[in-house]
Amino acid sequence: MSSCTIPPTHRTVRSLPIEDWPEADRSAWMAACQLSERLRPGGAASHLKPISRDDLQRRYGYFLDYLSRRGLLSQDKPTAGHVTPENVHAFLVELKQRVSSVTLYGSIYKLRRASELMAPGEAFGWLREIENDLALDMRPRSKFDRLVLPEVLVEGGLGLMAEAETAPKLTKLQRPRQFRNGLMVALLSLCPIRLKNFAALEIGHTLVEIRGQWWIVLGAQETKEKRADERPVDQILKPAIDRYITTYRPTLAGAASTSALWLSSRDGAPMSYSAVELTIKATTLSTTGVNVSPHLFRTSAASGAAINSGKNPHLATALLHHVHPAITNEHYNRASSFSAAKALRGVIREKHAGHCQVE
Repeated sequence: MSSCTIPPTHRTVRSLPIEDWPEADRSAWMAACQLSERLRPGGAASHLKPISRDDLQRRYGYFLDYLSRRGLLSQDKPTAGHVTPENVHAFLVELKQRVSSVTLYGSIYKLRRASELMAPGEAFGWLREIENDLALDMRPRSKFDRLVLPEVLVEGGLGLMAEAETAPKLTKLQRPRQFRNGLMVALLSLCPIRLKNFAALEIGHTLVEIRGQWWIVLGAQETKEKRADERPVDQILKPAIDRYITTYRPTLAGAASTSALWLSSRDGAPMSYSAVELTIKATTLSTTGVNVSPHLFRTSAASGAAINSGKNPHLATALLHHVHPAITNEHYNRASSFSAAKALRGVIREKHAGHCQVE
């Protein structure tokens, strides 16, 4: 047995890079991702969006990394040959110690999807049964303790940008990086698009200036709903976007040439999906005291819209680009519980104040 183990001390991610995959898996995955060209059909995964293929590759890499750390990874196995009941059950034991029930289900679901795409002739019904059992056990974590209303997020982002402009001790790279991070939080608060679209914003393509106003313009092929999404960016951010693009972004870019909006401060390259996600989480934690994931910005926007727009009950639905209000209310809107909590707090304060006056 030949092992592809990476020494733990040199590991920077928990997903085994594709170049370290067993040859059969690597070749099968690359073939599955092969795009169609003229009369040649594409691979089994060619219909998926790049971000979906990358996610499946990363999830399969987590499984292989687990096997590698246990000395169970072999170059002699056929395609998806490591995906056995014994290996999957052992993998689950480790996952349960460090991820939520929702992530646990997602990990097995995506392991099955990747396996089926690489080895379509194999039977993975037993894996689907495990997946179905995990689906029944899912207990999504409450979002309420992480709900930060959009006005607070916008204020935090604006404050961070203002500080980046005036703080005297910031270095040449710290200043543009802080300004970029503040703009990320403020922009996503006002335009709560999905992270895959937000991370991939490009100047002149999906972020366009029209008659003195910035617009986010997403084609139907770029959205989950398969419908075009065009929305103006609030003019409160016009000076900040202009300042970032003309002053700070060039510093981040250095000699790099790209139209990507979000650039790394390390090498000027476009920031990845995961890098943007981690940056937003870290920035919200530092500015609001709450680790707010990009997805929770949508919950924040829907709840804020519902609380503050009594005359426009479907504002949250339009804001999140949904077709039916039920989707927004079921998955994103926390306005009812939030308003109830505020009302209860008001009653308690009133009673408490009256009690103190009597005494």
